[in-house]
Amino acid sequence: MDNHLTGRGKLLLLSITALLLLSACSRINLAYRNLDILIPWSLNDYLDMNSAQQARLKAQLREHQAWHCRSQLPIYLEGLETLQREVDEDRIEIATLRAHQRKMHQAIEAIAVRISPSSSELLGSLDERQVRRLQETLAEKQQQLQEKFVEPELPRQIRERAERMQERVEHWAGRLDAAQRQRILQWSHALGEQNRRWLDNRRHWQAALVEAVKRRHDADFPARLAPLLQEPEAFWTDAYRRSVPQTEQATLELIRDLYAMASAAQRSRLSQRLQGLHDDLASLDCLDEARP
Repeated sequence: MDNHLTGRGKLLLLSITALLLLSACSRINLAYRNLDILIPWSLNDYLDMNSAQQARLKAQLREHQAWHCRSQLPIYLEGLETLQREVDEDRIEIATLRAHQRKMHQAIEAIAVRISPSSSELLGSLDERQVRRLQETLAEKQQQLQEKFVEPELPRQIRERAERMQERVEHWAGRLDAAQRQRILQWSHALGEQNRRWLDNRRHWQAALVEAVKRRHDADFPARLAPLLQEPEAFWTDAYRRSVPQTEQATLELIRDLYAMASAAQRSRLSQRLQGLHDDLASLDCLDEARP
């Protein structure tokens, strides 16, 4: 899916950082093994953590990582195996894709629940200077996204959204033909002003986060923060909430149609990519503890 499509995928803190790092790395197992280093490095862009905060966070991340590898990665591997069978058996349909989407949401929810206490502890330890840094960085990032994704004329937004999707699909399936590229462009047209709705929603969620952090010394701060991480849809704008079902349905239909249009070579490449991802994750040592 396009980066702007799912609110659940927009957790600012540890979960989204981990997922982005993993998806951006050509060797997922290497990135996974080093999350206790990579995540603090990334979060420092927002929080400018002191040495004590970094040390505590790294220790917590190691615990989270061990939990995730033992309890969650086996589920991911099973899902990849199921998806690969569906590809090989020509069973890519809306119902099967939606089942994988539900599992993805469940995976993000599990991470959010797990990291909520650590996130509360970290944000609760911020001093006033660090809170100002967080607010300033969020505003700067928001402005950068505004300039890149919303300020261009709508035809350019549609074209660039289609180009991003085409790049992602070609990573998995290889070079697309003209009909497949046209189908992606049709999908992007159907999303219309989704960039603006997504960015307005992101701003709305971040404002709620900042308000919660300002009251980080209150006894109920953990309870105020948890819904932001675990139930972000409760903080969606009305416009974004209305758009999500249509956007998700349009994207599932796009994936189904692209698969139906795929050549034998593209389907073979997709199957090989899925197998490679499975093998990469299965090579992690911590999975030995989860295997019977």
